[in-house]
Amino acid sequence: MYKIMRLDQVDLNLFVIFDAIYKERSITKVASLLNLTQPAISNALNRLRQSFDDQLFVRTPDGMQPTPLAEKVIPDVKKALQLLERSVGRDSGFDPWTSNKVFKLGFSDLASYLLNSLLIQKLQGLAPNVVLQTYYLDRATAVEDLKSGALDLLLDAPVFNAREFEQKKVAVLPYAVAMNQAHDLAKKKLTIDRYLNAEHIHVSSRRKGSGQMDQALHSMGNKRTVRMRTQSYISAAKATSETSLLWTAPLALLKEIQGSYQLKVKTLCFEVEPLRWNLYWRKKDSEDPSAKWIREMVYDVASRYS
Repeated sequence: MYKIMRLDQVDLNLFVIFDAIYKERSITKVASLLNLTQPAISNALNRLRQSFDDQLFVRTPDGMQPTPLAEKVIPDVKKALQLLERSVGRDSGFDPWTSNKVFKLGFSDLASYLLNSLLIQKLQGLAPNVVLQTYYLDRATAVEDLKSGALDLLLDAPVFNAREFEQKKVAVLPYAVAMNQAHDLAKKKLTIDRYLNAEHIHVSSRRKGSGQMDQALHSMGNKRTVRMRTQSYISAAKATSETSLLWTAPLALLKEIQGSYQLKVKTLCFEVEPLRWNLYWRKKDSEDPSAKWIREMVYDVASRYS
């Protein structure tokens, strides 16, 4: 009996390579078939072996022969791949395996940091020749690019109601406060008074204007001191780790980077609406097979922050 695996800890795209090795009995043939390098196929096989805790395929003079465990699980693998083929629209005119389509995604700096690597990991085994381009200048530009088709998708706050767009709720990201681990507040309870007495970093893609924290504080009759404004989350992370400034940012981001930048993360001490992400696309693309496919890919990785 093979060991039970948690699917959220396994790259399901590896099963395509599992199936191909079972059919071809050759890493060289599979690499050619999937348009990947032999080291990439070998690496995928090693990951499968670790997941199953079994060799799966053994090299012999007659090729890569499946182990008893591989023989046992191959029927389930084939069934799963058949379901996947139907779900991604293989029979509807778009084949991610053979496509070399370039998808252009409107992602902010934050979305790019949190999602880009997850998307690539998901696509490497599923669509080896598909290319992703992510960029986001400002909201006005992003909206016009989506309308014109220069962008295929836009991930942003729920602030657009253009008649030509469809949209879907994707994720909710609450805020928290980060500071240098040596900060005076690192070992103290963060109160509203201590928050207001500190100096702050504000991250925004805009050159001016208040953010959610400032609007929430203003509704309470308070105001914070913003000592630094930047468009880059990585710039803010570095500055927070090396100065006495506080940085209020989405908790999902702070959890990812707090170890790398030696940050202390604390619960926000006042009520503020979380950051919300919606996915936008043109109505006329709603039934396009490739557009539906990339929407599902983006939704799948972004919705883990719900």
